[in-house]
Amino acid sequence: MKVLITGATGFIGACLTRRLVAEGHDVHIVTRKESERWRIQDILSHLTEHTADLRDAAAVDRCVESVRPSVIYHLATFGGFAFQRDALAILASNLLGTAHLLRACEKVGFDLFVNTGSSSEYGVKSLPMKETDLLEPLGEYGVSKSAATLFCRSEALTKNLPVVSLRLFSPYGPWDDPHRLIPQVITRLLRGEAPRLSSPQSVRDYIFIDDVVALYLALPNRPVVPGDIFNVGSGRQATIGEVVTVISEIIGGSVKPVWGAVERVRPEPAMWVADIGKVQAKLEWKPTYSMRDGLEKTIGWFRNNLGHYP
Repeated sequence: MKVLITGATGFIGACLTRRLVAEGHDVHIVTRKESERWRIQDILSHLTEHTADLRDAAAVDRCVESVRPSVIYHLATFGGFAFQRDALAILASNLLGTAHLLRACEKVGFDLFVNTGSSSEYGVKSLPMKETDLLEPLGEYGVSKSAATLFCRSEALTKNLPVVSLRLFSPYGPWDDPHRLIPQVITRLLRGEAPRLSSPQSVRDYIFIDDVVALYLALPNRPVVPGDIFNVGSGRQATIGEVVTVISEIIGGSVKPVWGAVERVRPEPAMWVADIGKVQAKLEWKPTYSMRDGLEKTIGWFRNNLGHYP
């Protein structure tokens, strides 16, 4: 299978890329000159790298024309971190970048285009989030991801294209970003340092990365309804306090987290959890890792790869 991946140097994209390479696929990735390649440095000789900025339509056209992939995994994104605040860059990267990539792929034809969305598209809800919910995103990132998903859906429906979107909730695992909560807590505890945190009451729907990657890999072998959208989460909400407690129990030691040491950057919702009924029914996918099992595997990996997290 000839595959083109954007966002291959990021957490989720790198994990997917590593699996595709391990399975022997013809893997092509799109990167920028400034992309940090530490997650995939050891497998670069087993794939083909193309340089293009998704905001440059002509560069994207040339890249896609040269590759002519059968499957496209679009994971490139910008604005998911608090320090990424350039509104125009967020909109250009997430919306225009997606439009440029999909339009370029339309020109050469493809078997499957997987757009990666976000739970941020929903905004705050009082019940588990369903794909049919009204989108009420807050902030440029959620707005741009919503627009990108809706663009993909529109293109798929009007042109009968095999395009689907996966709205990811909170993946975690090996190769996770150093700025995320779980890597920060794990690395500090492994070094005997107290994690400095905000509130134990904040909630998320955490999903282990191996379960996420399994769904991406299964999609080419599933029947695709053009424009379909699926939530990808565990279907269970956990507080930050619960997650940190499990991490502390697995690692052991006497170091305790310091709550209230970091100020909240934004108001936290009382509920943030996926309704995963649709993806279970239509794609026959469900999470296989419990929170503890996923964290045990994650911590084991971090013990052996702490050098990647200075």
